Amino acid sequence: MLSALSIRDLVLIERVDLDLSSGLTVLTGETGAGKSILLDALGLALGDRADANLVRKGAVQAAVRVVFHAAPDHEAQLLLEASDIRPGDDETEISIRRVVKADGGSRAFVNDEPVSAALLRQLGALLVEIHGQHDERGLLNPRGHLDLVDRFAGHGELTAATATAFAAWRAAVAEHAAAIDIAEKSASERQWLQHAEEELSTLQPLPGEEAQLADLRQAMQQGAKLAESLDTLDALVTAGDGALARLRQAARRLERLTEADPSLAAALEAVDRALVEGDAIEAALSQARARFDISPEALEAAETRLFELRAMARKHRVTPEDLPGLAASLRQRLDDLEQTGAVIAALAEAETKAHAAFAQAAERLTAARTQASKRLDAAVNAELPALKLDAARFRTVIALAPAGPTGHDQLHFEVATNSGGDFGPLTRIASGGEMSRFVLALKVALARSGAAGTLIFDEIDRGVGGATASAIGSRLARVAHQAQVLVVTHSPQVAASGNHHARISKAGGTTQVTMLDGAERRDEIARMLSGAEITVEAQAQAARLLGQG
Repeated sequence: MLSALSIRDLVLIERVDLDLSSGLTVLTGETGAGKSILLDALGLALGDRADANLVRKGAVQAAVRVVFHAAPDHEAQLLLEASDIRPGDDETEISIRRVVKADGGSRAFVNDEPVSAALLRQLGALLVEIHGQHDERGLLNPRGHLDLVDRFAGHGELTAATATAFAAWRAAVAEHAAAIDIAEKSASERQWLQHAEEELSTLQPLPGEEAQLADLRQAMQQGAKLAESLDTLDALVTAGDGALARLRQAARRLERLTEADPSLAAALEAVDRALVEGDAIEAALSQARARFDISPEALEAAETRLFELRAMARKHRVTPEDLPGLAASLRQRLDDLEQTGAVIAALAEAETKAHAAFAQAAERLTAARTQASKRLDAAVNAELPALKLDAARFRTVIALAPAGPTGHDQLHFEVATNSGGDFGPLTRIASGGEMSRFVLALKVALARSGAAGTLIFDEIDRGVGGATASAIGSRLARVAHQAQVLVVTHSPQVAASGNHHARISKAGGTTQVTMLDGAERRDEIARMLSGAEITVEAQAQAARLLGQG
């Protein structure tokens, strides 16, 4: 609800501070007094284009401030929350300020935080519906007609079910397509996978095998070197011309010499002892050499296996330790490829079922919308005669649209203003005054369905009077039970229907706004009845209108 409007130095307005209430507020005044400036000011605050010509002559800048109140869960509050704009002091308050400088520059603020004009327009669309000459916002925008019918009929559960079913269907389509894409890419890799898996299956790498082979190879290489050294040493000790052979020759000669010279017996004993030790040396060398008896074939086999493991690891850009895991992974990928056909078939079936569920939900919603449209058409057409639109007809058109979260319907309102005339969009067929009356008929029929809490009608009574004007006034009052309504009017009958009355007047070249009550309001309506001179008869008639209102 719009609770306050403050204007500074805008066109003919020097200063206006207007407090507004719920219900129906009528704005009246003589032609040229500046009633449209109030709507221009509100439009400026809600994101209309800023222009230096709006600044009052001699002023540095013009400023407009409006204050709305909306529940914390209102779409406007949610928009501000999504835009990281903190709430006002009162959690329901939304304060909007627009400043236009004399050089044409402008700034906008919501709850004292700077915002763009685009955000103002978004916010304004959620807070206010303005219906005036050639205005295409609110009910006149075909893009919102589908939502209006759904609100009118209370299709909340059906629309939610349809949106959920659509999301599930699109997710199933995406999953199916992704599986097909993966299958196509994997199929091109099948030959490589099979070859790589066969190589690894033939190699049969074992966990830790490369490290064990590396240790074994190193040990065998060291053993071969030791064996070579032992062979050299053994040759020095045990060969035909080695130390032991010569020592045995020496022993034989000493035996002969000792027979001739017994004094050599000690030398012979020493040589015999040396031979015993030599035999021990020979035995020890033999035992050691046996331990390092490395087969060249075994070393070659270990090296070949080690090099095969390392080459395979380089080929697949992994470590040798990763080869067993890689083999298992390749086998699993091949197994998955074998299952791809079954998976794709299952996903295709799931997609079909999801589409069927969406189609069923969408069809239920279409059927409900068709019935709701008939009720809405009847309700609107029932309002038209009293609004001096006797020959006019209203209808809701539902056509097939691409599937989406809202189903497969596109919906818009059409009117025919003459009997037998062709139907067409409301904005193209109806004149300004007719347009506003059609909108009023729609608002009466839609009742609680509107999202905006404030409705503004500009000269909805243009070209009508008497009973028709009274009908307009009574219907505006009826709509005002559900939403705040402001109407700029030249009709005394409409003015008398209001709960609140503001008079716009011009004095000294500036526009002023005065809230009227009691006798002042009666006299303003009398002026509207009789013209510049307020007669007693006009006052009496104004009193009767107010009594009826």
